[in-house]
Amino acid sequence: MKRTPQGRYVTVSTVDEIVKAFVPAPLPPSPPIDWTPELRGKFDAALLELGRLDAASMYLPDMSVFLYTYIRKEAVLSSMIEGTQSTLSDLLMFELDKEPGVPIEDVREVSSYVAALEQGLSMLKGGFPMSLRLLREVHRVLLSKGRGSDQSPGEFRRSQNWIGGTRPGNAFFVPPPPEEILECMGRLELFLHDKPEPTPPLLKAALAHVQFETIHPFLDGNGRLGRMLITLILCEQGLLRSPVLYLSHYFKEHRQEYYKLLNGVREDGNWEAWLLFFAEAVKTAAQEAIDSACLLHELSCRDRERIKTLARAAASALKIQSALMQHPIATSRSLSEATGVAPATVNKALAHLQRLGIVKELTSRKRNRLFCYSAYMDILNRGI
Repeated sequence: MKRTPQGRYVTVSTVDEIVKAFVPAPLPPSPPIDWTPELRGKFDAALLELGRLDAASMYLPDMSVFLYTYIRKEAVLSSMIEGTQSTLSDLLMFELDKEPGVPIEDVREVSSYVAALEQGLSMLKGGFPMSLRLLREVHRVLLSKGRGSDQSPGEFRRSQNWIGGTRPGNAFFVPPPPEEILECMGRLELFLHDKPEPTPPLLKAALAHVQFETIHPFLDGNGRLGRMLITLILCEQGLLRSPVLYLSHYFKEHRQEYYKLLNGVREDGNWEAWLLFFAEAVKTAAQEAIDSACLLHELSCRDRERIKTLARAAASALKIQSALMQHPIATSRSLSEATGVAPATVNKALAHLQRLGIVKELTSRKRNRLFCYSAYMDILNRGI
């Protein structure tokens, strides 16, 4: 559908340049979304996969364990889009107080992403509404450590920013000036609260993500928080009971198309093209999450059957294997603390698991040895 630009341009002076900044029109779009058979079919397919994923999160016995590591995988992928080099292994080592193989600031940023998402989910679970206050609090945690800690964590920006380019004059996009931020975000908050009219949850998440990225209300962390916003909305709206859907992998794999479609909404009002892309992203991400959870569950079941052949040693080895499912990179000390099994027994169990090929030692020393549930990590690392 042909629309005019979904907002207005205002002239601003910043960094000794005169540029045009874009101020988005409030949601929902006007004229309304054109629900063609193709778009309706895409959204129906995405909702079907979301339903399957939500059901899996309730009935797969290992889903809560899977969720712990899957959230960390999302943190790594979302941060990679912003240029960090940290891997999932680096993050898990950092959480064990071990030295990662990349700059410590990179891993701190990823760790802060995990903390920010958990903070947002905790606030929603406690009955806190999706609001500007919640977003500012999540942003405060997101930028509490790492390179963005000096970029006004938890505060809307008071200066002009831009996206792409080396200066405002050659930027890919210039968001609204700081004096427009509070009004733009206030209107977004009203939309999230179904004002002026109710919006279905999946559509709400799709529209709100674009609006948030267009406003770019913070000095730093807008991309990560905008992607996190999708999951928070779906959980708050009851479409997901657990935070098991993340789109960073799909956005990363289709980065140029993603940016092109965001700009197409702003300049041409082409919401339908964005929604087709978004629905495909949701469908693909949900399928990948289900597949990964099933593969991890099948791996666990196979390995548990092999461990049971250890006879008297099986009981302690099964406890260690269960702990490694939640923390697939661990030390004998961390495993002892997690399971309550004596250190000497943990070491014996790890030796059995190594002989079975389930666990690999990542170090070659007598003390502070690091172990990895290698096949488990291989599945988690797909797409990174």
